[in-house]
Amino acid sequence: MESFGLTILLWLPLLSLLVLLVGKYHQPGTLRTITIVTTAIQLIIAVLLFIQMVPEYFPLHTSDSFVYKDFHPWFTLPLGQLGYLSVNYFVAVDGLTISLLLLSSIVLFVGALVSHTIQFQEKGYYALYLLLCISIPGCFVAQDLFLFFLFFEFMLLPMYFLIGIWGGVNKEYAAIKFFIYTLVGSLLILVSFIILYASTYSPTEMVRLSGHSDITVQSIQQAVMDKTITTSDMVRSLSIQDVTKPTNIVPGSWLDPASTTQWLGISARMWVFIALLIGFIIKLPAIPFHTWLPDAHVEAPTAVSVVLAGILLKIGGYGLIRIVWPIFPVEAMQASTVIAIIGVVSIVYAAYVALAQDDLKKMIAYSSVSHMGFVLLGIASGTVEGISGAVYQLFSHGLISALLFILVGILYERTHDRSIAHYKGLLNKMPAFTVVVTIAFFASLGLPGMSGFIAEILVLIGAFQASQVYSTIPIGVTIVATIGLVVTAGYYLWTLQRMFFGKFSVHTSVDAHTLQDLTLMEKVVTYLLCGLVILFGVLPSVLLDTIGPWMQTWVQFLQQSIQ
Repeated sequence: MESFGLTILLWLPLLSLLVLLVGKYHQPGTLRTITIVTTAIQLIIAVLLFIQMVPEYFPLHTSDSFVYKDFHPWFTLPLGQLGYLSVNYFVAVDGLTISLLLLSSIVLFVGALVSHTIQFQEKGYYALYLLLCISIPGCFVAQDLFLFFLFFEFMLLPMYFLIGIWGGVNKEYAAIKFFIYTLVGSLLILVSFIILYASTYSPTEMVRLSGHSDITVQSIQQAVMDKTITTSDMVRSLSIQDVTKPTNIVPGSWLDPASTTQWLGISARMWVFIALLIGFIIKLPAIPFHTWLPDAHVEAPTAVSVVLAGILLKIGGYGLIRIVWPIFPVEAMQASTVIAIIGVVSIVYAAYVALAQDDLKKMIAYSSVSHMGFVLLGIASGTVEGISGAVYQLFSHGLISALLFILVGILYERTHDRSIAHYKGLLNKMPAFTVVVTIAFFASLGLPGMSGFIAEILVLIGAFQASQVYSTIPIGVTIVATIGLVVTAGYYLWTLQRMFFGKFSVHTSVDAHTLQDLTLMEKVVTYLLCGLVILFGVLPSVLLDTIGPWMQTWVQFLQQSIQ
């Protein structure tokens, strides 16, 4: 089904950006209003797409499993002995994409609402924010790796400047650290994509560009096997559908499973898998590539922290699920134990570090690292339950982390202090704020009835199944992961007890008598996110029924690939 709604969702922010840049606006709040209206339209389109994806009409394992797509040829570039590079504008939505597209629309809309604290260089801030409104959804819907990488890179510079210009005291350090880590990950991904280009070809593109009805995909594949088509005559495509098909690998190339090419005793395929894995888990992030995240969160303004934790981290998990595992299923299975251990170390280590924090924002930043460890564990399990839990965790954590960082921003806006030890008895002065914080904390620690519980229980079930059925994850690794749940409950409950209960006191220069509770706008934003967290906790089928068929197809594809 063709859908121009996707293109509207993607490129409407570009139109708004042009309106923002060419106009002269003297009325306060005009630029923010333009951004809010833009993100609201994006959210409406995403919700409509989500509602229309009724499970019984969802296509299962076919050659084209996309419910909505927009495909247009872009350009074909001759590259000498490497043949021709065919790049298409190909955006689409399936069961995996729709949940993250909906999440990105929600978080970008909420981020625009809480951007009222930006008081200087507003035009530059909202221009960069609108660039994020293009690039972030673009990463989720792009079905060509060339297009995906363009969107992926376009997130780097806006985030760098948003942190470096509108951040806190150490904003330059945090921005440079974010830039360096993300750039290293991008380079690893880029090199891997180049090797993918050199090692695969696209028979579908060769048929399309030939213009002859008697040429078929099967005839081209046979000609490649017979070596009657040289590499300089091959049309290569970075379409995700093409590079994930083993039949499209050029015989004798680096990624040919039959190739004996090795470096340091490790096959070329495994090296490329490792490069892609590291590139995406830097973005996730996982231990030991996580240190950029706490610094970036602490220095970033509230809205940027919301976008960073709510969506940008999810692109790392999405890349693993959409790109890395389908291209390298055998290598992923071979490395599943190591990957699961990395996930569990992230869960437990980051939880203990969060327990030791006094800065409320840094505590929540480390909790994000811990929760992303569950994503890695679920993906490594290779089971329907595990991967469903991983995707659910991406969606759930996006909502919860956005809520948590908004709450920290609300408190910091009033007191300019994030030290947990400097607050006590806030319940007496800010009862509505306390209620929302309690809901957010319990959602993040995985209380039943909240979306976080559904995600974590599915991941643990999938990991236990992987231990018993496939023997890919040692049972002890999964048991250790549950320790992270206990520590998470510890630091959230301890923070709640220290900051909100007892006799009221605030060890800052703020006048305690003027410490106000949530405003109307703050209630609208926080109550909305609380409602969604509870909705997807009580009715998980709203999301699971939509993503379920895709997850089953994903696992079946992996199992068939490793047999």
